[in-house]
Amino acid sequence: MAAIIDGRVLAKKIRDEVAAEVRGLKEKGMKAPKLAVILVGDDPASQGYVRNKEKAAAEVGMSSEVRRIPSSIKEKELIEIIRQMNADKETNGILVQLPLPKGISESRATAEVSPEKDVDGLTPENMGLLIRGDETRLLPCTPQGIIEMILSTGIEIKGKEAVVVGRSNIVGKPVALLLLQRHATVTICHSRTRDLGEVTRRADILVAAVGNPGLIHGDMVKPGAVVIDVGTNRVEGKWVGDVDYETAKDRAAAISPVPGGVGPMTIAMLLRNTLIAARLQDK
Repeated sequence: MAAIIDGRVLAKKIRDEVAAEVRGLKEKGMKAPKLAVILVGDDPASQGYVRNKEKAAAEVGMSSEVRRIPSSIKEKELIEIIRQMNADKETNGILVQLPLPKGISESRATAEVSPEKDVDGLTPENMGLLIRGDETRLLPCTPQGIIEMILSTGIEIKGKEAVVVGRSNIVGKPVALLLLQRHATVTICHSRTRDLGEVTRRADILVAAVGNPGLIHGDMVKPGAVVIDVGTNRVEGKWVGDVDYETAKDRAAAISPVPGGVGPMTIAMLLRNTLIAARLQDK
């Protein structure tokens, strides 16, 4: 039976560390970091995610602002709002909640965020630094959280074979880079990978981030592997992952659940990034 990688417990530890640093800033007479979130449209899932981010920011003593914008907004108008936030010295972190409505380019919108305020770590500059192996700036939140979860198991990443299922710019590609920089041998799989199970069964570390419920069955998991399930899929009123948990837990050494795994860690890393962004702007 696999050990459960409890994202809620790990995330609380990180949030407590961030809260302590925020208190320290306030005690020195400095302002608390401020997170600004841009929410376009009325997608229920996005609204829920944003509420969770607001709540988390308040719990660590940060201030936050949510700019709620109708889905009818034009791309150039959204870009102007982002530029205004870039110029606002009171705002330390800016997050454009994805997905955006049709007609607005996500890549163009996120590219407008100032790299020093890019708490999602998705601007071309910050992604470029990641490719170069520079982790001193702002890294994508979910991949950061995944690395923390892997390390919490005690496994040494160096020399291990890691397989990432999914090649998105938000999770798949950056987590593969972070694993590579920690000296893992990394394979990225996707919808055109032949015999997926043959590849995943080689993995000492398996990250499933493709958005396909139950895609990874237990017989696709190497005995003793560390399995991180990034999938958040709504099936028959319940949240399930990309990994079939019941069959995988009997083969893995450690596995993250859905819910309660990667999700809380993503928000914790967002708060950490907001704190880092405030430091960058204070230099």
